[in-house]
Amino acid sequence: MKRRDHIGTYLSVATLALTLMSGLVGSVGAQATINAVHKSDIRPGSDLANGDVPISEMRSVIERYTADRGSLARFFLVEASPARRTRMKQFYTEWLGSLAKLNFDSMSQDGRIDYILFKNHLDHELRQLDIQEKAFAEIAALTPFASTITDLEDARRRMKAIDSPKTAALLTKLSKQIDATGKAVEAGLKPDAKDDAIKVKKTVANRGVSAITSLRATLRNWFGFYNGYDPMFTWWVGEPYKSVDQALDKYGALLREKVLGLKPGDTTEIIGDPIGREALMSELAYEMIPYTPEELIAIANKEYDWCENEMKKASRELGYGDDWMKALEYVKTLYVEPGKQPELIRELALEAIKFMDDHDLVTIPQLARDTWRMEMMTPERQLVSPFFLGGEMIQVSYPTNTMGHEAKMMSMRGNNIHFSRATVFHELIPGHHLQGFMANRYRTYRQAFSTPFWTEGGALYWEMVLWDMNFAKSPENRIGMLFWRMHRSARIIFSLSFHLEKMTEQECIDLLVKRVGHELDNATAEVRRSFGGAYGPLYQCAYLLGGLQLRGLRRELVDSGKMTNRAFHDAMLKENRIPIEMVRASLTKQKLTREFVSSWKFYGPHPSEK
Repeated sequence: MKRRDHIGTYLSVATLALTLMSGLVGSVGAQATINAVHKSDIRPGSDLANGDVPISEMRSVIERYTADRGSLARFFLVEASPARRTRMKQFYTEWLGSLAKLNFDSMSQDGRIDYILFKNHLDHELRQLDIQEKAFAEIAALTPFASTITDLEDARRRMKAIDSPKTAALLTKLSKQIDATGKAVEAGLKPDAKDDAIKVKKTVANRGVSAITSLRATLRNWFGFYNGYDPMFTWWVGEPYKSVDQALDKYGALLREKVLGLKPGDTTEIIGDPIGREALMSELAYEMIPYTPEELIAIANKEYDWCENEMKKASRELGYGDDWMKALEYVKTLYVEPGKQPELIRELALEAIKFMDDHDLVTIPQLARDTWRMEMMTPERQLVSPFFLGGEMIQVSYPTNTMGHEAKMMSMRGNNIHFSRATVFHELIPGHHLQGFMANRYRTYRQAFSTPFWTEGGALYWEMVLWDMNFAKSPENRIGMLFWRMHRSARIIFSLSFHLEKMTEQECIDLLVKRVGHELDNATAEVRRSFGGAYGPLYQCAYLLGGLQLRGLRRELVDSGKMTNRAFHDAMLKENRIPIEMVRASLTKQKLTREFVSSWKFYGPHPSEK
């Protein structure tokens, strides 16, 4: 494409984005804009920012949306604010309306994929707002004072003038309301509780604690804006604010200690919050997974059974018969001495890179080879993440001198040589480091649609590929790889079962210990991480399911001879972190319609059934 045409293309696409966001364009205007874009002769060509990736008509549109959404998110910081939910609902609805006016059929394949991704994203965000509203409604009895606090912060952000005497009176009333709510909750704990008492489930109380912590921080931020800068404000509001802050602190402690039964400072207790089947189905639709939770659990059990059979084969080679748990215990004793873990990780990383090169599996840019680095994980972080974490920097889990003897042994056993051999390439190359390197350079605008099914699933997929290519050189190696694959099967079983309210937190821990062979502390940390709120409800499922999706796609394209391994893996990495069904649509040139609904049943025959 000539330089003049290239610049004209970008101007046309930018015009489309601006027209969409004006909120005034009708269907004729949107159609005219799309036609103008196509007349500017957009063809698959060389995008200076993205190397050899075709230009999508939707790119600038999505970039504009991402920027506008960021502005709103930074303004409406308080998640509990009804004003935030109202404004975001309006924002997503307006974007859906603008999107519907575009001429989908005239777009390129990349444009159609981006259109579907964008619409899927907007639909999901609207569903999430509805789910969030229901969740806040469930804790309304515990936080009847929430709107008073969020309204104060909303008014401050809108720079409305403050009436200090009235605000002081409002806070005095608020303090009393918080105290009264606490007394009603305490009364609800008694067997003979009256009708005006507040009875609450642990899960809802735990949500209430999080909400109170957030509200307290919001109020502190609001007070800090005026305090000391407005003398009259400080004179009137200083003491009433202290009373409210103390009341919130006292009330939060009541919920934690008397309702949840936690001791002061206790961070070890795991209190999850099952989202239910309806919310799970919503999440699966967003991830373009056309299976029910029950079907996915059945798939996970099938994968677990395959792993167990392979474990028994390796166990027999080591002389333990079918008692693979004993073989696993033996492998756990094969750890390096203190101080040698970094050296081991480096050797394992270089081994995996050499394997990629020797088998021509994927392109590894020299800069990606040169820039990964290593840090050791703190003992505190290991309470939540007992194993390695990766990306450009691999965070290595290994005990420090400050840890107790039992904790040291669990950490060394859980990060032994053969477990580590199966995780280093997952975290670095060809896993998370290479993924991140490519995602930062190709179709970067698609990061708005980021999914762990591509990220975690992609790293797990390499475990499958390397298993099939006999990367494991010994039965100990195979047990190390199988442990993680079995672990990912268990993750699907326990996380979905928990959210379906068919398993408790303790039953999840027991499953990891008894059926996978985890150390108790490591299993507890794994479940704590799963239900602590930092990860989405499908995150733990994404590893194996995403890997199975990519395995199914590789079977379709590489095993059939349509693509080489290297071409397939390079193309996959250049799609960025999107649902894998859309990766498939791109690589197979699948015919797409505006009303696309996920239907790809990616779980073909199990390897044992070939």
